[in-house]
Amino acid sequence: RLLDLANETDPVVVSLGGGARDLEVRVFAETPAGPMLIVHLLYDTRDAMGANTVNTAVEALTPFVEEITGGRVHLRILSNLADRRLARAKCVIPPALLAFGDFEGEHVVQGIVDAYAFAVVDPYRAATHNKGIMNGIDAVAMACGQDWRAIEAGAHTYAARDGRYTSLSTWTRDREGNLVGTLELPLAVGTIGGATRVHPGAQVALRILGVQTARELAEVMTAVGLAQNLGALRALSTEGIQRGHMTLHARQV
Repeated sequence: RLLDLANETDPVVVSLGGGARDLEVRVFAETPAGPMLIVHLLYDTRDAMGANTVNTAVEALTPFVEEITGGRVHLRILSNLADRRLARAKCVIPPALLAFGDFEGEHVVQGIVDAYAFAVVDPYRAATHNKGIMNGIDAVAMACGQDWRAIEAGAHTYAARDGRYTSLSTWTRDREGNLVGTLELPLAVGTIGGATRVHPGAQVALRILGVQTARELAEVMTAVGLAQNLGALRALSTEGIQRGHMTLHARQV
């Protein structure tokens, strides 16, 4: 009944194969305001970011949830922790491709792996490590008219999903000695609706990328984030970050 009602709020999304998929219930016996029952509506928004769609659906469910529970529905809004919309990227790089100047490839690989290990255990390092990842992702998000604040909120919350803030990416060696990098994070993005529909710059950026679906855009953004992370760790583990930073600064003064 609740899923059917949620689907009635946006027949266009449903006609495209999306819509309400499931309900999840979480109970918090103790909160500063007393016991709480949390209801999650899992909703497939297809190629839209989906904030308005989800908010409309959960507001429509209010009287029926109150009828079923006998309680009062208070907050009705989407979560920016979109952990059912995970995007992933992976790269495998031979050490020889990472060599430069006086730095051998093996040295660079080990330095990157060590830098990753630092971010895993130390939240002070992880904050800057993940900020570097988001440097790349946010740039694409803003160019393509996405809600970069929502993306940031979801990414950093996902980094602390196990109760401790840690690295979003992983950097290890495979059996052949190659550097293997992976990145996984929630990305609620869209190629229809919102600013992508009305902002000419966002439309041009999407055409340049050659993406048509939200999934494709999320894949590009994740790959950019992983590449940005690689560049930062390569610099940090060899010549230091300031050379690149000061070169950029010199161009601006």
